[in-house]
Amino acid sequence: MHGDGDGWVVVSETGNHYWGRFGAAGLLLRAAAPDGSVSVLLQHRAPWSHQGGTWALPGGARDSHETPEQAAVREAWEEAGLTAEVLVVRTSVVTAEVPGWTYTTVIADAGSLLETVPNRESSELRWVPTDAVADLPLHPGFADSWPQLLEVISELGVISARS
Repeated sequence: MHGDGDGWVVVSETGNHYWGRFGAAGLLLRAAAPDGSVSVLLQHRAPWSHQGGTWALPGGARDSHETPEQAAVREAWEEAGLTAEVLVVRTSVVTAEVPGWTYTTVIADAGSLLETVPNRESSELRWVPTDAVADLPLHPGFADSWPQLLEVISELGVISARS
């Protein structure tokens, strides 16, 4: 059922709240810039949202019937206007885990720096060179996972894109 994952999970030991009743997922989309460097698509979170004003990935709550990959691709459609047909999913990495909840980052490639259409959850969507990501005010969870994600995308090597 679409939307049945919306809601907070509260970890009883800490009282911390995590979005997504069945976990959450985000899409780390990379593409080659015209100069050959690699950029990733980031979302500047709307001020009213949780951790608003920070930069992170398009993403959100997983629904009960979704894999992390399905959730991340759906969220990329909802938050950036990107269709599954323009993405090549490469791998998935669990980048946050607490009892009863996980956040999975799905890494995908695009053939170019695609045009995006932000929804109300975004102040802005921007293609950011990988070497400039850490210079932005990042969502704390994304900031914690960025070094690991940078290693994974480096290991993936050449960008694989649909023709």
